[in-house]
Amino acid sequence: MSDLILFWHRRDLRLRDHLGLANARQQSAKIVGVFCLDPGLLNPATVAHARVAYLLANLAELQERYRQAGSRLLILHDRPISALPRLAQSLKAQAVHWARDVEPYSRDRDTAVRDALQTAGIEVKTGWDQLLHAPNSVTTNSGDPYKVYTPFWRNWRSHPKAEPAAALSDLEDLTADERDTAAQAGVTALPDLRDLGFAWDDGFPIAPGEAAAQERLDHFCQRAIAHYDEQRNFPALDGTSQLSAALKFGVIGIRTVWQAAQSLYAQANSDEARQNIETWQQELAWREFYQHALYAFPELATGPYRQPFQDFPWDDDAARFEAWCTGQTGYPIVDAAMRQLNETGWMHNRCRMIVASFLTKDLILNWQQGEQYFMFKLVDGDLAANNGGWQWSASSGMDPKPLRIFNPASQARKYDPDGDYIRHWLPELRSLDTGVLLTGEIDAGDRQACNYPEPIVNHKQQQQEFKRRYQAQKERD
Repeated sequence: MSDLILFWHRRDLRLRDHLGLANARQQSAKIVGVFCLDPGLLNPATVAHARVAYLLANLAELQERYRQAGSRLLILHDRPISALPRLAQSLKAQAVHWARDVEPYSRDRDTAVRDALQTAGIEVKTGWDQLLHAPNSVTTNSGDPYKVYTPFWRNWRSHPKAEPAAALSDLEDLTADERDTAAQAGVTALPDLRDLGFAWDDGFPIAPGEAAAQERLDHFCQRAIAHYDEQRNFPALDGTSQLSAALKFGVIGIRTVWQAAQSLYAQANSDEARQNIETWQQELAWREFYQHALYAFPELATGPYRQPFQDFPWDDDAARFEAWCTGQTGYPIVDAAMRQLNETGWMHNRCRMIVASFLTKDLILNWQQGEQYFMFKLVDGDLAANNGGWQWSASSGMDPKPLRIFNPASQARKYDPDGDYIRHWLPELRSLDTGVLLTGEIDAGDRQACNYPEPIVNHKQQQQEFKRRYQAQKERD
């Protein structure tokens, strides 16, 4: 009988293309998965219900994948610091393995779990899996972490990328006695969403499970990637991969995704085709840039990167924030995007930038309010990407040209020229002339007839006010 290895899954809910599992399989055939539902991360008042629903659906899929491979995925519902050592000791596990994470909470938690396991005499092995290149492996010539994306991208792309790892198979399961022991140590059935205090019945932008993620990747590579550079910014079009939720939870391996892009690039027969593929690769690099940044500067999780924003004089207006959250600002493109978020748990990336600019530059409200609201709604909510995107939009982050202000009307005219996206999410405005719909210059009578609010702020006045405060902060600092 082989030695038992427990593999602690977190953001790696798959058996295929998993470096940690592949390494564990070289040591033993008796690999049993574990997922710990951490009460500290499952607050229904702050965590997206859609995201927890997607998590549970993927855990059910992962349990089936383990069963097919000959083993099982165990579920714990307790704090990892106590639950994992208790389970490992009860089962006399030889080792506990897991993939590392960049988030401050995860790093602190993992250190505590490592210490507890090692104190109990249980071996711990960790490594990187969710990134093509580990933090601190792509640095400036002086060895410092990058603070600007473009030079990071140039360096990052030049590093060789690992090939996808083989899928796990031919595993050994726990014995009947070990299963009884696991139950006594706290292993439970996978709970229902409502058992955890959450509710979500509106589906997901991508179906759960490894097979669905691979199918979505294949579909994107066969169709949308051919026009990605041109169409990715148009929210009414199916122009993006929509793999963000699958990547957030590691339902698909990043090496698999990169290999698909590289294969297409090698087959491309025009500069245009190669440009489309490279633009998508740059988006994958943005994902890693923000994760590397959060690892190097964990303080980003709780505050702005740029000094002038440490005490920026944001307004405090609960009514305006509520109007933004509920899609009642009187600016159609902004309201359409917020309705999409609230109804589906997902928002097109171009629209994320538009609504973030509106919150910070038009309403002059603290970007952290928007960051928190996104994490309360997004099925793909990821601390590094969400924080990085919000700080970019707020002008508080790592950006050599930080003062960007989006004009909602200009953005709508450019990226939703026929008004299809706005009409879909604001059905009360469907009958309006497209030009009026895009500019938002709807007369009072039409607004009243459509039961649509007046603009809550004047864009021109508010952008001038933001610039004034921004300049004052720069001069003071």
